[in-house]
Amino acid sequence: MSEYRFPKEIRNLMIAALPEDTAVFGQTPDLRNTFTPTGHARALHPDAMLVVGMRGAGKSFWWTVLQSAEHRQLVAHLMPNSGIQRATKVSVGFGERPLPQDYPGKDTLVQLISKYDSRQVWRTVVFRQIIKNTESEQILSKRSWSESVQWVTDHPEKVEEGLYQADQDLDKKGDYHLILFDALDRTADDWPTMLKVIRGLLQVLLEFRSYQRIRPKAFVRPDHLEDTTIADFADSSKVLNQKVELRWPRNELYGLLWQYLGNEPSNGELFREGCSKIVNVSWDYYSDVWMVPEKLKIEEEGQRKVFHAITGPWMGRDRRRGFPYTWLPNHLGDAGGQVSPRSFLAAIRYAASDNPREAYPYALYYESIKKGVQEASRIRVREMQEDYPWVEILMKPLSGLTVPCPFEEIARRWQDDNILDRLQGDIENAAVKLPPVHLGQGPEGIRKDLEALGVFECMRDNRVNMPDVYRVGYGLGRRGGVKAVARR
Repeated sequence: MSEYRFPKEIRNLMIAALPEDTAVFGQTPDLRNTFTPTGHARALHPDAMLVVGMRGAGKSFWWTVLQSAEHRQLVAHLMPNSGIQRATKVSVGFGERPLPQDYPGKDTLVQLISKYDSRQVWRTVVFRQIIKNTESEQILSKRSWSESVQWVTDHPEKVEEGLYQADQDLDKKGDYHLILFDALDRTADDWPTMLKVIRGLLQVLLEFRSYQRIRPKAFVRPDHLEDTTIADFADSSKVLNQKVELRWPRNELYGLLWQYLGNEPSNGELFREGCSKIVNVSWDYYSDVWMVPEKLKIEEEGQRKVFHAITGPWMGRDRRRGFPYTWLPNHLGDAGGQVSPRSFLAAIRYAASDNPREAYPYALYYESIKKGVQEASRIRVREMQEDYPWVEILMKPLSGLTVPCPFEEIARRWQDDNILDRLQGDIENAAVKLPPVHLGQGPEGIRKDLEALGVFECMRDNRVNMPDVYRVGYGLGRRGGVKAVARR
C-alpha cells in the first residue's frame, strides 16, 4: 500500500491549488482553504487576548476569519474547545483595511497619540464598538475620533457603566464580544510612537481581563514585545505572561498543504484517493469542505508516506542528503526554528512549477524542492525589506560571506563600508522606517536586533549563523548548503 506513487499530474494540481500569494490583505479566505491547526485553538479562545506570531504565521488570517459567521461555524465544528461560536459577536479595532468608522487610520492615530494617552485612545475604539447598534451609540456616532477620545476621557463613570451593562447583557446570553486588533506595525513609522501605541493597547487588554464577556484580542509580532519599555506599566506581566503564540510545527504545515490539495475544485479527488491508497483514510465532507483526516493532521509517519509518494524518499541520490518530509521545513525555519506557512506553501508551489526531470520516477524532483527554498527565501527577504528596510542595508556588505563565521568578520565588513554611520544618517533624515532599536550600542547592538528578528543565530562558540530562509536570499553561502540566489 505504501508503494503508491502519485502521477506526475499532481504537479498541475499543486500549482492550481496553492495560491501565488497567501497574504490575506483583509480579504476573507475561501472556506475550503480554512485549515484549523490543533495548536491554534488556544490562540482563538476569547480569553487569549494577546496572540503573537511571526509574519506569515496567520495573524491576519485569523483576524479575517473570525469576522465571518460562516468561518466561525467551521471553527466551532472543528475546534469545539476554541470557545468560538457562530453567534460570537466580532468587531474590529484596527487592521490593514481602512475602516474609519470603526477605528482611526495611521495618520489620525498618530495625531491622537500625540494629544491623548494611548490607553484612552484604544478604550475609545473598544467603547465605540461595544455601544454600536445600541441606544448609547448616539453618544459618539457623530463625533470625530478626537472628540470621541476627549468624551471618553472626560466621562469615565458613564463609560464604565456602559461597558459594565454591555458585559452583563452578553453574560446573560452566554455570548462573547471580540474586538480584534491586527497590523499594528501599520500604526506608526517610528519605534517610540509604535511602542506607545502598543503599550496603550496592552493596558486595555489588562483592563478588560476583569470583564466576563468583552474581549479585545490583539495579534502582534514578537519583535513588537522585545523592548522592555513596552511593559512599563503596573501589572504588565499579567498580560505578557498570558500571551499565546501562533506556531506551525511540521505536522500542521503538512496538514495545511493537504487542506489545499484535497479541496482543489477540479482535481482534488486525485489527491484524496491517493491518500486513501497510501494510509487508508477517508475524507469527511462538511459545509462544502473536504476535511483533512485526523490521521493525516497528527501522525507524521502517515504524512511522510504521502509526501514521499510525491517527492521520492531522498533529497539526492541516497539517504545521506536527507528526507524531503523533514528537509523542507528544516530549511525554511528562522533562527528560532519557526516556519511561516506562507514560505512553506510558496516553496512547494514553485517546486511544482519547475521544469521536471523526465527520468525522475516521482512527481516532484529534489532539485526542484531546493529551488523552491530559494524562491521562498526571495519572498522572505522581500517581506523583510517591506517591514524593516534597514536590514537590507546591513546585509548588502555580507553578500558572498560563508556562514557560520566569527561576528568580527561581519562587524569588519560593516565598518569598511561605513554602514552604521550611513544608517544613522538615514534615520536622522527620516528615511528609515522602524530603525534598529539598539543602533546606539554599535555592531553588538545591531547583532541583538538581527537576532530578535530571527535573521542571525548565535552559536555556542559565539559565531554567527543564518537560517537558509534568509541566508539564501541575502546571498550568503554555506558549505554543502542550498545555493544562494544572485542578488539584484
